[in-house]
Amino acid sequence: MIVRTLAECENSGRKIVTETWDSTRMLLKDDKMGFSFHITTIYANTETHIHYQNHLESVYCISGNGEIETLADGRIYRIEPGTLYVLDKHDEHLLRGGSEEMKLACVFNPPLNGKEVHDASGVYPLEAETVA
Repeated sequence: MIVRTLAECENSGRKIVTETWDSTRMLLKDDKMGFSFHITTIYANTETHIHYQNHLESVYCISGNGEIETLADGRIYRIEPGTLYVLDKHDEHLLRGGSEEMKLACVFNPPLNGKEVHDASGVYPLEAETVA
């Protein structure tokens, strides 16, 4: 059995911080579950270009607000507590923080190793340095 608290993970190498978001990776590839699980905060009034070419992602909004714009068709979807969105076709998108920070629960397949950050194209590499 694996038992971890968010606080434990936040105070370890499992928390990644960038200019527009931070992500606490609670479950990673080394845990051998076939997916990874993250609690991510999108900062208010920010925009992040994302294009997961190597991963599928499911995202559930716990708190806050924002929006996601799919670049293929320009559609904009409002995100608020209780909203689930699924990037099931490697959808290239813009993720925007709203008037307050947005707290999200995220699941990735294949699982992340733990040190991934978006490259210039918005992609997470398939392999990255593993977190201990």
